[in-house]
Amino acid sequence: MSKKIAILATNGFEESELKSPKEHLEQQGWTAHIVSPESGSIKAWAEKNWGQEYQVDKTLDEASASDYDALVLPGGVINPDLLRTNESALSFVKEFFEQHKPVAAICHGPQILINAGVVEGRNLTSVNSISQDLKNAGANWEDSEVVTDHGLVTSRTPKDLPAFNKKMVEEINEGKHDEQHA
Repeated sequence: MSKKIAILATNGFEESELKSPKEHLEQQGWTAHIVSPESGSIKAWAEKNWGQEYQVDKTLDEASASDYDALVLPGGVINPDLLRTNESALSFVKEFFEQHKPVAAICHGPQILINAGVVEGRNLTSVNSISQDLKNAGANWEDSEVVTDHGLVTSRTPKDLPAFNKKMVEEINEGKHDEQHA
């Protein structure tokens, strides 16, 4: 069955953390849209330098969680820092949780989940540098390759992408998850 997945990102996302999941989703025959506060294109961060530009498919103003089956949040240091203070981005993320749809976040991506108010009581992982922020927000943080909690998939770094991509597809195939936390 064909599915549509939103990848929420802005300038400064870690390139591999958008490119790899997007390609993996498209290999399933699914549509993966890059959704961003800006229209046009956004620029990747590739480890230590600026990377490629990626075309934005929809702006946040044009997108709604009801249009998509799941959400992916790539990391990078700059990208989540910008998105976590963007009210439209936070509303978009919250809608996926309210609709019990799968959400996958990697590296610094879970920072956005803190500001969206959706981590309390959840089991998850992230890059080590934000683990304390997640614990302070009430999450049960663990240092694992991939952690799944009722449709929420999280991983630590680009080296975890193979496990992250596999688990993300499993959760999207399962669809809505009823027993999510409020």
